[in-house]
Amino acid sequence: MSPTAAWIGLGVMGYPMAGHLKSKGGVPVTVFNRTAEKAARWAGQFKDKAAPTPAEAAKGADFVFACVGNDDDLRQVTIGKDGAFQAMKKGAVFIDHTTASADVARELHAVAAAKGLGFVDAPVSGGQAGAENGVLTVMCGGEEGDFTKAAPLIAHYSRMCRLLGGPGSGQLAKMVNQICIAGLVQGLSEGINFGMKAGLDMEAVIEVISKGAAGSWQMDNRHKTMIADKFDFGFAVDWMRKDLGICLAEANNNGASLPVTALIDQFYADVQKMGGRRWDTSSLIARLRK
Repeated sequence: MSPTAAWIGLGVMGYPMAGHLKSKGGVPVTVFNRTAEKAARWAGQFKDKAAPTPAEAAKGADFVFACVGNDDDLRQVTIGKDGAFQAMKKGAVFIDHTTASADVARELHAVAAAKGLGFVDAPVSGGQAGAENGVLTVMCGGEEGDFTKAAPLIAHYSRMCRLLGGPGSGQLAKMVNQICIAGLVQGLSEGINFGMKAGLDMEAVIEVISKGAAGSWQMDNRHKTMIADKFDFGFAVDWMRKDLGICLAEANNNGASLPVTALIDQFYADVQKMGGRRWDTSSLIARLRK
């Protein structure tokens, strides 16, 4: 029998991810979203059902997926009054795609285990385009048995999915991802700005250096819009600051030194003050042009 699923959170990531689960995987999916109109639109588009609460969506499902905003949102849709954990059947697995703290992942894993539920923290990388094209990278933490059950479903919208350790390990890996991205984007911003100040044809320069040791996903996918001063798309600065705040809090707990990350977090604060809260993270270059 085909497994059944619920999906909680239909933002720019969750909407297409849930869609792939239904359209590519053929998995029956009941969705919940705080904005009911969006849930109804998804249900109409993919010929499935919407529910009025996370609990109603999760009732009877073998797998419950979530992609919401932050730790508090995640607690609300899991252990809140109408949360999914109140209605999930024993043996069901909760897969959390929210970028949240490792602490909340461990907390909810423990609550789930006490109720006879599985819990996998599974933050993603690849952005809106990766979600829409079904090619996300998924970093997972939790029990191997729960991951093994969930992996075939996650495969419908990912190109890489791996268990990296126990509860919270997926969130910790996502922190590593965001730390690395922050440094790359700042370096790319400084390089492009420097080259333009020097009078270079930066399209030509990038064409050359992208084939060498300086090459990166950020360079390949963001250099044109950075040169053109266009940022009205992609992963928002507000979201990145939330993520970097999680990284810095975790570093404070584990003793890791993140001097560059802390500095770039403040650079993003400058971008927010410039009105760029919803600009793509590549807008770091904008503060260099002031």
